[in-house]
Amino acid sequence: MPVEFLGIGGTNDGTETTSRSGPSFDKEYTLRLARAHQEYGWDRVLFAYGSGTPDPAQAAAYVASHVEDLGILLAHRPNVSYPTFALKTFSTLDQISEGRLTVHFITGGTDHEQRREGDFLTKDERYARTREYIQIVKKGWTSHKPFDHEGAFYSFNDFVSDVFPVQHPRPQVSFGGSSPAAYKAGGAEADIFCLWGEPLAQTAEQIQSVRQAAREAGRSDVPRFQVAFRPIIAPTEELAWEKAHRTLAAITSRRDSGRAQLRRLPPGGAPENTGSQRLVAIAERGERFDRALWTPTAAATGGAGNSNALVGTPETVAQALLDYHDLGVEILSARGYDLLDDAIDFGRHVIPLVREEVAKRDRARLSAKVPERRAAWQAGR
Repeated sequence: MPVEFLGIGGTNDGTETTSRSGPSFDKEYTLRLARAHQEYGWDRVLFAYGSGTPDPAQAAAYVASHVEDLGILLAHRPNVSYPTFALKTFSTLDQISEGRLTVHFITGGTDHEQRREGDFLTKDERYARTREYIQIVKKGWTSHKPFDHEGAFYSFNDFVSDVFPVQHPRPQVSFGGSSPAAYKAGGAEADIFCLWGEPLAQTAEQIQSVRQAAREAGRSDVPRFQVAFRPIIAPTEELAWEKAHRTLAAITSRRDSGRAQLRRLPPGGAPENTGSQRLVAIAERGERFDRALWTPTAAATGGAGNSNALVGTPETVAQALLDYHDLGVEILSARGYDLLDDAIDFGRHVIPLVREEVAKRDRARLSAKVPERRAAWQAGR
């Protein structure tokens, strides 16, 4: 089974542990970070979306035009533009990147954040809208004849795009969430379903829920799965845990001083979205799970986004990632607390270990199948 690595296409060097040193869109840093991912073996980078952040589509186009052989995962929230406009943006970006685009649709888990840009729908309404939005985008990407649409959220007549993606039949659609509504929408429409890092048992349960939703939607295939972590690595276990506790102290200090920007949390601090609620609940059960999963970083941020860590040596973290791969996870997402240096270290020390072991296991499975095929052939003669 293949394995891919997703990093972060940050536009500045700010994180939960440090204030940014330059503007929100630091062009030089954006390119340095993307080029580091490309050089050190990552497959693609995510350009995330926030109500006040630089436009991720513009940042992605900037990187795609300067950095070759690096895939682009563009986050998009349906409330910010009409689907016929958005699908042309996506097609144009796929042209600019020469077929390297995947689009990640964000339904929005926090009312406060959605209302910053005029979105006052309920959570269930947002999921229904996202599903309709994705269906329109898919059709607009592939239809060379004008079509009409009359839905619960969008209506138009005689639309046809004059710009189409490089990829055929279309770019892949990525989707995430941890609620039954998310499983239903993503199971029906997504090519890739994204999860935040949870213990192995809970991750397996979520994968099964999405697969069941895909079958109930009448699909003959199922989405691929992606799981996201915050890696904290060092040459020894002792040094890795010392680094983990320094990281936690920095997160807590910035949070308590009011300098941290926890965009997914509403005033008052309690998470509204199911994914963050799950991370907080897991942290309340314990600090360490499985081989290397560490929850205090999630607890310190109220489960804000991808916030559970994997702590240890490169070998330990690589083995932990392989445990998720064994569950059927094909895409491993990782983002450190020093975006540039951690991307280099993870790419240099962890990615090769995982790729080597996956290739070894694939060769072993292929070798095991050869005698089976030979026996089946001989039995059928």
